[in-house]
Amino acid sequence: MNNDYFQSHMPENVCFGCGASNEEGLQIQSFWDGDESVCHWDSQEKYHGWANLLNGGILATLIDCHCMGTAMADAYRREDRSLDSDPIYRYATGTITVKYVKPTPNDQTIELRAKVTEVKGKKTVMSCTASVNGEVTAEAEVIAIRVFDSSTHKGDNPFK
Repeated sequence: MNNDYFQSHMPENVCFGCGASNEEGLQIQSFWDGDESVCHWDSQEKYHGWANLLNGGILATLIDCHCMGTAMADAYRREDRSLDSDPIYRYATGTITVKYVKPTPNDQTIELRAKVTEVKGKKTVMSCTASVNGEVTAEAEVIAIRVFDSSTHKGDNPFK
């Protein structure tokens, strides 16, 4: 796994969408391209909705997990530190709004691009697009909430 991928810095992550430790999951891998985070993902037939089209829930999951990784990586970047440094941050979805612009083919590489538009306290707001061959198939606004900070962690936290 490429060490530039955000998900490479989330040990023991078993999330269906972004967990490197979930062999049956989607295994997304996100990285920086300037001020945008990018993920290229190739589907499998089992993820179709209609014949030859990606299931909308899978697409929403891709967007969601890509943005949670982006929020984490952005927080580290704002603090000018490595993704392998302490404290450890983790994010969970506060809100996700997806507008499906056109059907997403299930047999071509899907590109996700997210950009942080606002950070306020523990909240990170992002815009994200999904596209195939340069054509946008979905647009989303996602709000991520920091749910784990190892510097203030006390007791059990299911998000660690």
